[in-house]
Amino acid sequence: MPAAGRPDKLRLGVLASGRGSNLQAIIDAIEAGSLQAQIVLVLSNKKDAQALERARKCRIDAVFLDPKPFKDRPDSREAYDRAILEVLTKHEVELIVLAGYMKIVTPVLIKAYENRMMNIHPSLLPSFPGLDVQKKALDWGVKIAGCTVHFVTEGVDEGPIIIQAAVPVLEKDTADALTARILEQEHKLYPRAIQLYAEGRLRVEARRVSVAGLDSQPAGALISPA
Repeated sequence: MPAAGRPDKLRLGVLASGRGSNLQAIIDAIEAGSLQAQIVLVLSNKKDAQALERARKCRIDAVFLDPKPFKDRPDSREAYDRAILEVLTKHEVELIVLAGYMKIVTPVLIKAYENRMMNIHPSLLPSFPGLDVQKKALDWGVKIAGCTVHFVTEGVDEGPIIIQAAVPVLEKDTADALTARILEQEHKLYPRAIQLYAEGRLRVEARRVSVAGLDSQPAGALISPA
């Protein structure tokens, strides 16, 4: 992990496939001075991803890496990730941040960036991994939902949990309404997790992530319905 008080800023590489709202939250946190990092690369598998345009507006190197030339190869996914790894290496990326990246990364990237690749998921993992998360939460009748930042491992949404935020489920919630409220917390949570990494405060032991130097926290609980 990066050492606390490092003189240089943590070099981030962001992988995104869509609009990049979490990317924008990270950019905003950097500009506000609450995140001591620099985004040196935004890479997408989608040519028209809005995330690339956000990067260009901020003069961040934006790269579209077309997956089509790799699709007929027997090792298409691994070959594509090897190409990504070359770009990441060229940009000297220290931490990979997945921000709405809609491809499952392979061990090619996971092993090269072990405990150096983060993802954010819109549920309180390990509940509801995968897609259609808020529909699943409402179908199950949960009273508290939320989001999770975790390190990426080979199991989908199974990596060590770094930080979570809880969001109460309201009686008349729709999947869209719940998703929107959770997204507000994602935008706060992701920069915070990256800053903890930049400060060298995260330690991974098996499935557990400990955070050094935590201030005392309230022992109360969020209860829903109140």
